[in-house]
Amino acid sequence: MASSSTSRPEGVAGRIRNAASTLYSENQTLITDMRKAFNTMKEMAVDLERENQSEMLKQLEVAVVELLEAYEDCNCRSSTIQSVGNTYQPGTELTDFNKLLEDEFTKLKASSSSVPQNHPLIRQFHEAVWKVHHEGEPMPGEEQEDIVMTSTQGNVLNVTCPLTGKPVTELAEPVRSLDCKHIYEKNAVKMYMRAKNSVCPVAACPKILQPEKVVSDPTLLYDIEEMRSMSKQTARTDIIEDITVPLSEESE
Repeated sequence: MASSSTSRPEGVAGRIRNAASTLYSENQTLITDMRKAFNTMKEMAVDLERENQSEMLKQLEVAVVELLEAYEDCNCRSSTIQSVGNTYQPGTELTDFNKLLEDEFTKLKASSSSVPQNHPLIRQFHEAVWKVHHEGEPMPGEEQEDIVMTSTQGNVLNVTCPLTGKPVTELAEPVRSLDCKHIYEKNAVKMYMRAKNSVCPVAACPKILQPEKVVSDPTLLYDIEEMRSMSKQTARTDIIEDITVPLSEESE
């Protein structure tokens, strides 16, 4: 009987972790779909700017901000589910899961609060519109380096794996820390953690890596594919510029 009562809480905690993991994965699919919707709206904004439809563009931007607020809320809900699932331990009394989740959500929301207009995705939206008539020029109040970083990096925090040195776009099995959002090659970071290394290997990052919080998900794969696409677009632009320079010199 003692063994049974001892194993019961562990079994409950395990079932909660599994349920949380399932819900988290399902949420990631929804979050990825929201990202795809954002990119569609960004393409619509570019078309409206080309046609000088400024009023419709303003209305679209309002909708984009609303989408990003929902996107961030959904992200926070996912992190809440993951956090509660990983830390839950049954007590002597019945657990009020609604209160537990709401308290964790409020805490995470407060720690990650940001102004929608400063969100990286809204910056991408403004940048795409700006480029229609100002290709190659920094947006007002920003340096050229800021524009290049936003264009090529997007939502990927580190462009190379800190353990293998490979670009994240070339990783065989990319995974991302849920805490610090840094990306690694799966096998490399597993070996790193097995060697009793717990601090994120990215320089100056103080976050602690936990195996259950270093995962792959549809959002990560979409982020990397988006970065790969942006890099190709930048490369094409550079090639065009290299070709046009000697042509202009010959015309003189």
